[in-house]
Amino acid sequence: QVQLVESGGGLVQAGGSLRLSCVASGRTFSSYTMGWFRQAPGKEREFVAAISRRGGISDYADSVKGRFTISRDNAKNTVYLQMNSLKPEDTAVFQCAANSRATTRDMDIIRDMDYWGKGTLVTVSS
Repeated sequence: QVQLVESGGGLVQAGGSLRLSCVASGRTFSSYTMGWFRQAPGKEREFVAAISRRGGISDYADSVKGRFTISRDNAKNTVYLQMNSLKPEDTAVFQCAANSRATTRDMDIIRDMDYWGKGTLVTVSS
């Protein structure tokens, strides 16, 4: 059993930056492809970014390319999402997820994850 705990959300102005963290329990973190997803008010959950088990491959939704960067530190059981040039439409609950079977580029298609975090709220004001 793995628990995922997100942190780093908050209120920022448009154009600002925020760094999210997701810490996993256990000793098998490097066995999981990791991803970030978000759900805005009144909308369905959507894929944001994913990173491979060793961190060598990453993938992003078109809406965040060039603004967001996903990274991981397996020694710390942590995956990060650096968010720059934030826009009001980025406002959402951001969740991290772990998948032991999916490749990085499968993550924008597959939504059946092994584990989900409870999420952290990001609010971007204009």
